[in-house]
Amino acid sequence: MDLSMPGQGVAPPNPLLEPWDAAYGLPPFGRIRPEHYAPAFEVAMAAQRAEIDAIANQADAPGFDNTVAALDRSGRLLTRIDALFSNLTSSETSGPLQTVEIEMASRLAAHDSWIYSHRALFARIDALHQSRDRLGLDPEQLRVLERIHIDFVRAGALLDSIGQRRHAEIMARLAELMTRFGQNVLADESSYRLVLRDESDLAGLPESVRAAARHAGVERGIDACVVTLSRSHIVPFLTFSDRRDLREQAWRAWTSRGAHDGPHDNRAVACEILGLRSEQARLLGHACYADHVLGDTMARRRSNVAELLAQVWGPACARAESERAALEAMAASRDEPGPIEPWDWRYYAEKVRQVRYELDQAAVKPYFSLDRMTDAAFDCAQRLFGLRFIARPEVETYHPDVRTYEVRGADDKLVGVFLHDNYARPSKRSGAWMSAYREQSRSASGAPVVPIIVNNNNFAKAAPGESTLLSHDDARTLFHEFGHALHGLLSDVTFECVSGTSVLRDFVELPSQLFEHWLDEPSVLKRHARHVLNDEPIPDALIERLHAARFFNQGYETVRYAASALVDMAVHTVPAPQDLDVVEFERAELERIGLPPGIGVNHRLTHFQHLFSGSGYAAGYYVYLWAEVLEADGYEAFAEAGDPFDAGVAARLRRYIYGSGNSIDPTEAYRAFRGRSPHIEAMLRQRGLADTPL
Repeated sequence: MDLSMPGQGVAPPNPLLEPWDAAYGLPPFGRIRPEHYAPAFEVAMAAQRAEIDAIANQADAPGFDNTVAALDRSGRLLTRIDALFSNLTSSETSGPLQTVEIEMASRLAAHDSWIYSHRALFARIDALHQSRDRLGLDPEQLRVLERIHIDFVRAGALLDSIGQRRHAEIMARLAELMTRFGQNVLADESSYRLVLRDESDLAGLPESVRAAARHAGVERGIDACVVTLSRSHIVPFLTFSDRRDLREQAWRAWTSRGAHDGPHDNRAVACEILGLRSEQARLLGHACYADHVLGDTMARRRSNVAELLAQVWGPACARAESERAALEAMAASRDEPGPIEPWDWRYYAEKVRQVRYELDQAAVKPYFSLDRMTDAAFDCAQRLFGLRFIARPEVETYHPDVRTYEVRGADDKLVGVFLHDNYARPSKRSGAWMSAYREQSRSASGAPVVPIIVNNNNFAKAAPGESTLLSHDDARTLFHEFGHALHGLLSDVTFECVSGTSVLRDFVELPSQLFEHWLDEPSVLKRHARHVLNDEPIPDALIERLHAARFFNQGYETVRYAASALVDMAVHTVPAPQDLDVVEFERAELERIGLPPGIGVNHRLTHFQHLFSGSGYAAGYYVYLWAEVLEADGYEAFAEAGDPFDAGVAARLRRYIYGSGNSIDPTEAYRAFRGRSPHIEAMLRQRGLADTPL
């Protein structure tokens, strides 16, 4: 494609289209500008369209190599550019990038729709699928063929031309709306500042929270402490601030993101997304969008999800009511009577925790510095899987805060590249996530293509020269995302389409949630949880108190999660969601299911990015609990072996859970690892909901 403009001669070289000769094949971050993306996307889409036409229209009869494998290899230029772009728009965005994001969303979706509606291509895939048992394929090849066929059917390949055209229109509009939804949430988060100017505003806040707030003020040019809507700012503030009025102000800002008049209002955006999803599901023969989604999951149907959530909802609500009584007693003892409101719960829970378990979170944090916890995660990966993480500070990245590591195996072979992006900033969306700049696979010649994996967190950065301290929950988040990273790094498959985290949605959280367990292993804590000032290891007594408190406030946490999962399923089963008032629907649904007062939910619909900034977790937020059934049961395999680093269990874990990607059916993969199907009782014990003390 000619990139020159009429009358302007030849355009300068576009670094996105040139060979990437930076270390490890990383993008040339410093040379790329927002204006490079749109023309590069057009070139890359055109290149893949030519590849697809060549596959579909070739004279040779359909075969696995000339059709399925060729399809998996197609579009690598587009994949490379899109991976870079989507990562930057999440973690280091800007106004110009957001403009390109909106511009390209529908065009990229239309490109995908063009592929999935390519009748000649699907005819070849369908012919192979019908004769798959006679092709002599190995297990991974068979799985790839079956998965690609499923993807085409679920994307409308069996629709007539009118249906395919409408499906493509829906997908293009959804892409635009989901992009807008995420940008609106980021705008609300990045613009909010709760300024704390004097000691009365700071009352109750420990020094670590004050230091993070001071640094946030410096970053924003404000000569005062600042609380932002980053979770690593807002949760500590709600936990420690003695100022109930300010806690309420911060809580209302946090929970009202996207739910107000103005250019960043997500109420109508969410409503239109829901309506289009419902129409998409009906086009494909499903009663509702939830049925469409669950058809390609381990859960399979709504009734199974409902049964799972019901098993925790009742016990969790009962536990939460017991917890409320303790909070009310604490408030009364401080002459602070009144109902416990959502902006009070964390505050009084911390007071109860301190008394009941002699566990002050402010005293715990000095043992959980970011650097120490990163070392702990790396050490566990080495002891389990033989991985070494070698810092490469000389490698150019997209932001000075990002740390780059070369990952090598026990045989010293390069396994992959790991980018660690840990700090909150206005240009970064909230939450924590793993992504990839390149997926693991093997080339047509069998040569390894090593993955480039990135973890994003949103920890509050300490002042220059000081250590960033994490809460125990923050450290758990770091281990969680690192578990996802290991899923990408340890992938050992041939075909990119089944690599790493490209698994069924209710399996993808298993590797991440499972890895959280090693954080709480006493041997890990004794080695790595060391005081930031004197390097003393965490005392045994403090480890025991952390362990004793593991069930504390689990009613509250479980209710918040399960309520969001129940609302997600409900809103994706509504017959005509395009007519909803999503705020009123959410209120009524929470009242219907009996949400206990004063607790709230993990995510309100107007900022529920799991559901509306993409489709991956739509009608699928339940997957964290589904995965918890698997990981709680799975970790007990190490307990049964008598060693959290047992070599035999770790080898099975690597092969079947972290390494197999989607090359094996997830149910069979779990059975191969565990030797049986999972038992739900382990999850109930883990949450303290099965015959455990308060």
